[in-house]
Amino acid sequence: MRLFLKAVHTIWLREMIRFFRAKSRVVGSFSMPFFFLTFLGMGLNASFRFSGAGLPEGFSYLHFFVPGIIGMALLFESIQSGMSLLWDRQFGFLKEIMVAPVSRTAIALGKAAGGMTTALIQAMVIIIIAFAFGFRIFSGASGLLFSLLFMILVSGCFVFLGILLASVITDMQGFQMVMRLLTFPLFLLSGAFFPLDRIPGWLRCLSYVDPLTYGVDAIRYFLVGVSQIPLYVDFLVLLCFGLFTFSLGVRFFRKTEVD
Repeated sequence: MRLFLKAVHTIWLREMIRFFRAKSRVVGSFSMPFFFLTFLGMGLNASFRFSGAGLPEGFSYLHFFVPGIIGMALLFESIQSGMSLLWDRQFGFLKEIMVAPVSRTAIALGKAAGGMTTALIQAMVIIIIAFAFGFRIFSGASGLLFSLLFMILVSGCFVFLGILLASVITDMQGFQMVMRLLTFPLFLLSGAFFPLDRIPGWLRCLSYVDPLTYGVDAIRYFLVGVSQIPLYVDFLVLLCFGLFTFSLGVRFFRKTEVD
């Protein structure tokens, strides 16, 4: 057990060092959410009002939008962690650690922990930037704490999805194409931009199939106090989806063959 935990910590530490040493990756991972907040959040905030949308008094569209941007950052950064797995496979590092006397499950968990940590760092930076634009948390420190728990759950769901894809797809171009095909529909259908009760019924049905919808809804509830889905449903859907991606991601990673 001690060796298992040490392996997880070592892989996690390596992912952190790689992330902070890659300055372009750090800048790139924060720039897109920043531009979304600046141009979409502030732009729509000045021209769009949610009359009757259930927002607490004194809250603006920016407060509705920020949890959606957090969901976007968690989704993109978490699935992107699968790219790290492909790089390690291409440059031989994955082969070296997979022949070591440690469990492949520990390697997968270390990779997942690294991806989740970078995604959570990005989410926290978004909240800090949002404060500069006038965002405030509806329920104070307790709301931030509970939203952080759901951020961890959302990130875990999609980190293991990224590991699953990277275990099945060995080509980087193929991985990037599949990632784009998955992430943008998941993000756009999650209710990040608009309340679910204001879209056509057929589109709402697709949103309810999207697991990110439940993550954004729960984060929005704890940060802003607005929710369109019962909180226990959000939790159960994310938990089931997380267990599903975890079991498949670890299973396929354990079967991965490295030349």
